Amino acid sequence: MKKIDPTVLKETKFIAFITLLLGVLQQAVFLILGKWNFAVLLGGIWGWLIALGNFFFMCLTIQKAVSQDEKDAKSTMKLSQNIRLLGLFLFALIAYLIPLINTVAAILPYLYPRFAISLSPFLRKK
Repeated sequence: MKKIDPTVLKETKFIAFITLLLGVLQQAVFLILGKWNFAVLLGGIWGWLIALGNFFFMCLTIQKAVSQDEKDAKSTMKLSQNIRLLGLFLFALIAYLIPLINTVAAILPYLYPRFAISLSPFLRKK
C-alpha cells in the first residue's frame, strides 16, 4: 500500500471536523424536538464514523486513480463507488437491525460530508 497523501489526511480532518459539528447540531435538534435518547446518540456516532470512513476510502481511491491511465482510473473509481454504496447500505441495515441505534440518526450523517464539501470554499477563503 502506498503512503497516504498528506492532502487525503488534511481533507479527511476537515470533513471530520465539519461533520462532527453537524452531528452535534443533529443531536441538538433531536433534543429540541423531545426525541433525543441514547439510541439517537449511538446512531449519530455510528453514522458519523461510517460517513467519515466512506469519505476517507473515497479519497484513497482518488489517490490511487490519479496515478493510473484514464481507463483504469474510471474502472477503479466505479468499483470503489459501487463497493462504498453497498457498504453504506449494509451499515444502514445494521443500524436498523440493532435496537440500540436510532436508524434516522445513523443515516443522516451520510449526507454531512457532501454538505461539508459544499461549505468548503466559504470556510477556507484565503
